[in-house]
Amino acid sequence: MPCCSSTPPPNLPHVGGRESCCTRGAARSSTLARAVGLVVFGALFAAPAARAQAPLVVRMATLVPDGSTWHLILKETGEKWKAVSGGRITVRLFPGGVAGDDPDVVRKMRLGTLNAGLLTSVGVAEIDKSVYALGVPLMYDSYEEVYYVLEKMRPRLEASLEAKGFVVLNWADGGWVRSWAGDAEAVSVWRSAGFNPVPLPSTEIATALQTGLVTALGSPPQVAVIAQFFNNAKNMTDLRWQLLLGATVITKATWEKVPADLRPALLEATREAGRRLQQEIKDSEAKDIEAMRKRGLNVVTLTGRQRAEWQKLTETLYSKIRGPIVPPEAFDEALRYRDEYRKQRGGAGGR
Repeated sequence: MPCCSSTPPPNLPHVGGRESCCTRGAARSSTLARAVGLVVFGALFAAPAARAQAPLVVRMATLVPDGSTWHLILKETGEKWKAVSGGRITVRLFPGGVAGDDPDVVRKMRLGTLNAGLLTSVGVAEIDKSVYALGVPLMYDSYEEVYYVLEKMRPRLEASLEAKGFVVLNWADGGWVRSWAGDAEAVSVWRSAGFNPVPLPSTEIATALQTGLVTALGSPPQVAVIAQFFNNAKNMTDLRWQLLLGATVITKATWEKVPADLRPALLEATREAGRRLQQEIKDSEAKDIEAMRKRGLNVVTLTGRQRAEWQKLTETLYSKIRGPIVPPEAFDEALRYRDEYRKQRGGAGGR
């Protein structure tokens, strides 16, 4: 019998102390409504809490080879991030160029498919070309010179990168390059000096050497060892062209998702990794060169006169580098700080 009337049905008089079926149904409906309301109310507040507790996954790409010392230091840093954050931050590494060359990594960071990257200056220059001022060929004599200039330029450079959506976590380097390769502007510069440059992404250099597309390249010793470039490029000129500077950067959007109370500890862990990378590269350079020498590499040592000729030739190109490749204000600032460093120490340092 249906129970929907506001009055008792015929032949079913209301008996004192007992509920009608309508009264009982209304009570049950009210209880159910309250229960549903509590569930919905709880879900509204539980959902943000659940989202807050979900770990933030930082997808970081780099050209450093899988299993190299650089890669191991990056993995350790990722583990520190996870430990410091109590599991709230997880770093997922994509080493060895599997995500593409540096420009590809920056593009994917902008798209949001990657969140961070350990980039060379080529990658950083995709965001701000001012970084190229720290890698002008034969402008610097030592690590100390480069890092003195970097420290002076760092506040402005990092502010510029942040304004463009990227936060610098640390600075590091890959060691001294023995030549200089670059983009279309750099190709034009070197062609004007009588060279025949072939611009290539880093991920294609080994194949280009094997096929004979190129017969020379620029590379720091540790990279040459790991990638075994020396198997096809048997001669190395012992002249430090430029320091292969780099930085670990994260998108500002991702960094702002990191709880503010965690950022100082994560930043310090990453900067410590940068210091370790710098020291590792400095310590390994001579050992890497010797290891390649034992496996057939011919190291060409220049005389003082030959070095001076290279210096003179390269400096004639500075007017073509300043502007098309390095922003003029950044070039001038770097040169001013380099000269300031040399003046403080009584002249240019040794190579």
